[in-house]
Amino acid sequence: MHSQINIERLYQELSRQIGPSGWWPAESKPEIILGAILVQNTSWNNVEKTLIQLKEVTDFQPQKILALTIDELQSLIRSSGFYKNKSRAIHETFKWFEKHQWDYSKIVQRYSTELSQELLTIHGVGEETADVLLVYVFDQVVFIADAYARRLFSNLEERTYKNYSQLKRAVKLPQHFTSFDAQEFHGLIDEFGKLYLKDEQKIDELREKTVGL
Repeated sequence: MHSQINIERLYQELSRQIGPSGWWPAESKPEIILGAILVQNTSWNNVEKTLIQLKEVTDFQPQKILALTIDELQSLIRSSGFYKNKSRAIHETFKWFEKHQWDYSKIVQRYSTELSQELLTIHGVGEETADVLLVYVFDQVVFIADAYARRLFSNLEERTYKNYSQLKRAVKLPQHFTSFDAQEFHGLIDEFGKLYLKDEQKIDELREKTVGL
């Protein structure tokens, strides 16, 4: 199944209505990594509270994150929920990056097209988190088929995308998309979702401009 949406038009329309999205909100890539794990199955509001606490204690420095005991880490991230699984995921992910000297470009060179599969071997990193890391940490051109994207594409096409993989397979980003475009496209979809996903008029207007063109 392929999406009926003109991705270029959708990107342009969302940019016109919302942009720039300013997403992912972070000052460093370690902070992005933390946010990508913490946001699993919770709201960004909860993640923001957790990040404030983590910054106070560690300033997001990888060595300080890894120096925390599991109990200390769990206590700091409790407000983001699922803190036992997420604390292990943070620890394992930061250990993986430390093993690679936090050299993002060398990691890309080493794994190339296998990087996604390598990320999925890390405890607590699923498809969505892996894609977020690809887009925002490794500057890859990848579509993030998160819950907001699935709801938007389902509403626009008036059919149901049941899971992450199904929508991911259905959407092909334009060849000329840059890493910035991939980042911005994801941010715009999420911002539109927060603002208008229940606004039938907005959805109808967007459908007229993007579906089947």
